[in-house]
Amino acid sequence: MTAVYTFIEAEKTTHTVALLCRLLKVARSSFYAWRSGEQARRARQAADDALAHEITVLHIASRHTYGVPRIHADLRRLGRRVNRKRVERVMRERGITGVTRRRRRSLTRPAKRAVPAVDLLGRDFTAPAPGTRLAGDITFIATGEG
Repeated sequence: MTAVYTFIEAEKTTHTVALLCRLLKVARSSFYAWRSGEQARRARQAADDALAHEITVLHIASRHTYGVPRIHADLRRLGRRVNRKRVERVMRERGITGVTRRRRRSLTRPAKRAVPAVDLLGRDFTAPAPGTRLAGDITFIATGEG
């Protein structure tokens, strides 16, 4: 809608606002409400520019490694009360990104050609007497060697 209102603002010298609003199917009151908010938008843009400068200084001081959470924490530590989502938006708009750590990789991986062990019990774990059939994972069997 901003593009429509900008067009009406640019063309209001050649045509009436009522005609332009009727052709573009927007309410005239909406156009005037948009125009009255121009000062607030400029003030917000100036505040965002000042915040972006502070964020850039902190980002450079961190050797371009800090992301949104740490930048937000630093701003709070410096006494600047600002929302984390606003910091995120300003950083995204300015292309300021932190360094993300690599994903932790698993240390144990199954071998590609590993053959499963032979099932000597045939999944029958019933024993006629104690100590005749022993089954367990090799990591859980206690030995004298440790």
